[in-house]
Amino acid sequence: MSPKFRPLSIIYHQNYDIPVPKIHSFVGSKFSDLFEYIQKKYASSLNVITPSFPPLDNLEQIHHIDYINKVEKSNLTKDYLRLINLPWSNRLRERSFLEIEGTLLTAKQALKNGIACHVGGGTHHAHFCYGYGFCIFNDLAYTAINLIEEKLVKNVLVLDLDVHQGDGTIDICQNYPSIYTCSVHSKESFPFDKKKGWLDIGLPAQIGDFEYLKTIEKTLQNIKDKITPDIVLYDAGVDVHVNDKLGNFKLSTEGIHKRDRIVLDHFLNHKIPIATVIGGGYSKNISELAERHSIVFENAIKLSNFIY
Repeated sequence: MSPKFRPLSIIYHQNYDIPVPKIHSFVGSKFSDLFEYIQKKYASSLNVITPSFPPLDNLEQIHHIDYINKVEKSNLTKDYLRLINLPWSNRLRERSFLEIEGTLLTAKQALKNGIACHVGGGTHHAHFCYGYGFCIFNDLAYTAINLIEEKLVKNVLVLDLDVHQGDGTIDICQNYPSIYTCSVHSKESFPFDKKKGWLDIGLPAQIGDFEYLKTIEKTLQNIKDKITPDIVLYDAGVDVHVNDKLGNFKLSTEGIHKRDRIVLDHFLNHKIPIATVIGGGYSKNISELAERHSIVFENAIKLSNFIY
């Protein structure tokens, strides 16, 4: 008897895109580009869920109320905006609130179904009192802390495989002993002031598929030997790609496929739910960027009918 078909839950909001100049490194249309790409290829395999705005009480546990108010009222000073490095707009303000709730909703779907994917998220540079590096609020910290506060889980692993260290996530979660932050990143790229999380692996620039994937496998085994999380929040950044504008690794498209398959297989085989976010990815070729970000969705779709 064949298994019953189960669509993959993906979380997306039509207001995720933001207006940015064409010369900017951040691709403002990347969210709708990705959503249209996976819809075109996998529409019948997807269950699309839309997030709403987060309760203010939930957000106050992650960011200082003064900073939240500045964002909500579009009252950030030039110093704040310089750190964020995105042109301010009402859409960016709206997206910042929606996206963090989107990642929490993704995690809740993963707890129900074993796996779920967010067409957004990975804003791991946002700190408690300020935004940083294209990130206004920190969706990974928001999700991890609120899952614990709502008593949905006892402990959370944040596995961050973006090329850049998730410094903001480490900063916000450092007082929560049941949140384990693991970052495998370039030791020679932004942010240059690296933080000390639970497990940090800084890799040399120009690393390729073979050595990188060996490191990922070794890291997963190291995690398994130390903890058994109730859920994994997986930042599947594709700025590790050889052609990424802001990355300095040399992973191929096939290397990213293998990475995501290794990660998803590992946790699902151990019956640990996993929620994915797209993280960083930068290219002026929007179709190539959408294809790279779609890799984790493709792997999740293939695995979603063989869970537990």
